[in-house]
Amino acid sequence: MSEPVFAHGKICYIQMPSRNVQESADFFRTVFGWNVRNRGDGEVAFDDATGYVSGIWDPARAAVDDPSMIISIMVDDAVATSAAIKAAGGKIVDTVDPAAREVHGTFRDPSGNLLSIYQHRG
Repeated sequence: MSEPVFAHGKICYIQMPSRNVQESADFFRTVFGWNVRNRGDGEVAFDDATGYVSGIWDPARAAVDDPSMIISIMVDDAVATSAAIKAAGGKIVDTVDPAAREVHGTFRDPSGNLLSIYQHRG
């Protein structure tokens, strides 16, 4: 993988609410293949599967459960990922329709954050 891209306007860092940091780390590592690491300051951090977006799980933040803004995570197979979400302790909110023009669905992670999965057709 090449060096991280530093560009004006790029989404680069997420402070994700978490009721239990280890549970969140296990969930996102298992379901989405995120790299989980311990920073020098003791925070548990993550890098997404591309290595271009990083962040931490923050137990001081309240879960993002309002659907007015939703972050989508790209997946290879939305149906299989939905099953993995459930198996890892997440909850499906809007079920994926694999026949839809836009294949996506929403879920709650174990901390209650509302997120989306998106399968790119191509």
